Amino acid sequence: MTTYHTVNPRTGANLAQYELMSDADAQSALARAADAHGKWSRTSLHERAALLSRIAELHRQRKTQVAEAVASEMGKPVSQTEGEIGLAASIFDYYAEKGPSLLRDEELEVAGGGRALIRTSSIGPILGIMPWNYPLYQVARFVAPNLLLGNTILLKHARSCTGTSLLIESMIRDAGTPAGVYENLLVSSDQIGNLIADPRLHGVSLTGSEQAGRIVAEQAGKHLKKCVLELGGSDPFIVLPDADLGHALDLAETGRFSNAGQACTSSKRMIVHSAIWDEFLTSFVERAQGWTTGDPLDRATKMGPMASLAGRAELAEQVEDAVAKGATVHAGGVVPDGAGAYYPATVLSGVTKDMRAYGEELFGPVAVLYKVDSAEEAINVANDSRFGLGAAVFTSDPQLAADIADRLEVGMVGLNSLIRSQPSLPFGGVKASGIGRELGRLGLDEFANKKLLRIA
Repeated sequence: MTTYHTVNPRTGANLAQYELMSDADAQSALARAADAHGKWSRTSLHERAALLSRIAELHRQRKTQVAEAVASEMGKPVSQTEGEIGLAASIFDYYAEKGPSLLRDEELEVAGGGRALIRTSSIGPILGIMPWNYPLYQVARFVAPNLLLGNTILLKHARSCTGTSLLIESMIRDAGTPAGVYENLLVSSDQIGNLIADPRLHGVSLTGSEQAGRIVAEQAGKHLKKCVLELGGSDPFIVLPDADLGHALDLAETGRFSNAGQACTSSKRMIVHSAIWDEFLTSFVERAQGWTTGDPLDRATKMGPMASLAGRAELAEQVEDAVAKGATVHAGGVVPDGAGAYYPATVLSGVTKDMRAYGEELFGPVAVLYKVDSAEEAINVANDSRFGLGAAVFTSDPQLAADIADRLEVGMVGLNSLIRSQPSLPFGGVKASGIGRELGRLGLDEFANKKLLRIA
C-alpha cells in the first residue's frame, strides 16, 4: 500500500488521502537529520531554548485550527483538545526556561586531586513513533527536551492523525527550526525497521501499544540503540472508607471517561472498599450516565466518538466476553446504532480472572469496579496486572496512603489525586507499561551523552 486515507470517526467519511514516502525518501530524511546534527548540536543553548519558546507561542496562536483537526481525525472534543494544546505549549515553555539550568555541568568528587564533571550533550538523530490519543502532548514531551539537547528528530506519527502531524511540523518549521532538525515521516512499519537498523540513527522512542513496544524494543536491542517505551496501562484507583468520597467520585469519572477513556493513565480499575461499595457504585453509575456522546466540534460535548471503528469493536468484544462469563453491566455496554465509532460510558462489576477485561487494557470508556474488604486486598488486586503505569489512592490517612504507594508496582502514584501530567514531573511506568521516563529533568537524560570530563 502506497496511499492511505484518514477517516472522521464521527461520520466514517474519508478526510484526506496521503502517500507513503519511498524508501529513498525515508533514507534522504535520515541523511538530512544526520547532516544537520553537527551544526544544531553546536548551536548555543540559548538559541535552542529560544526556538522552543517560539514553538510554544505558535501552539497557542494556532489553537483553534489544531483543535478542529484533532476533533475531525480522532474524535476528541475541541474543549479537551484545547487543554491538551495548552499542556503541549507549557512543555516547550518549561524546557525553554528551565532546561538550560538542568543541563549545567555536574561536578563530581575526585579522590587524589584534580577535577571531574559530567557534561550532558546530544547523541544524534533520533526517531519518535507517536500515538493518536494525545497527538500534541505526546509529541511535545518527546520533541522539546531533545531539541534542547541538540538532537535532530524524525517523527513518525499515527496515520490516523496525519493532518495533525503536518500542522505540528508546520509550527516547528515556522518557529525557525533549521532544515533537517525536525522532519515528519509518512512511512511503513518495514521502513521504520530499516531506519532503526541504520547506524546514523541513535535512538527511538515509542508511545503506543504493548505489541508495538515489543517489536520496537527487539529491533532497537538487535542494533544496540537506546529506546524509550511508554506503553499501555490498567491503572488502579483505590478508594478506602475514610476517603473524601465526593472528591474521589469527581476524579473517578473524569479519570475514566475523559478522551472517551482512551488514555494510558486512565483509571481503568476502581478498587473500592466494601464499607462504601454501595454508595460509590450508585453514585459512579449515575455520573457515568451523564457522559453522553456528541459531536466533538460542539463545545458542549463531553465525550466524542472513539478514534476508530476497529478500536470500538475490540472494546465491545472485551465487554461482551465479560458479560457472557457472568459480569454485571450497570451502565452502557451496548454498541449504539448509527454512524461513527461511538460507545457509551460503561460500568462493569463482577469481573473475574477468566475474563479478558481482567487482564487486558480496556482502551475506551469502560470502568471495572472491584469490591475489597481491606487495604491489603486492594494492594493485591492492584498489583495483579502485567501493567504498571500509574495508580491513585484515596484515604484521609497520609501514612496509610504513603505505605500503599510504596507497595504498588507502578511508576507513578497519586495520593488523593490523579496522575496529571506536568512538564516538570517525570512520566513513565514499569512492567509491561514501558521503559524509561519522559518530562522533567529525567526527560533530558534518556537520549543524552552523559560525558565524563577528567581534568588533571
